[in-house]
Amino acid sequence: MHRYKNRSGESGVVAYDIDAGQIVVQFRNGERYLYTEDSAGAANVAKMQELARAGSGLSSFISQHVHDRYARKVNSGRLY
Repeated sequence: MHRYKNRSGESGVVAYDIDAGQIVVQFRNGERYLYTEDSAGAANVAKMQELARAGSGLSSFISQHVHDRYARKVNSGRLY
């Protein structure tokens, strides 16, 4: 996982992992969620990947646009 830069200092996101057509997001509480093109839509996943790399806006985007449209909750360990 890559540490989220959290440029605002107030994000609930702490880390992310990007793969083709998907993103895993880890929140402050330790929970990880897998968002895929099938679950959240290709445009939303692409935007989430862009925001993750930029280190800004990811938590807000999730809460406003995709919230519970994750494919599954992910336990720690290998994801793919």
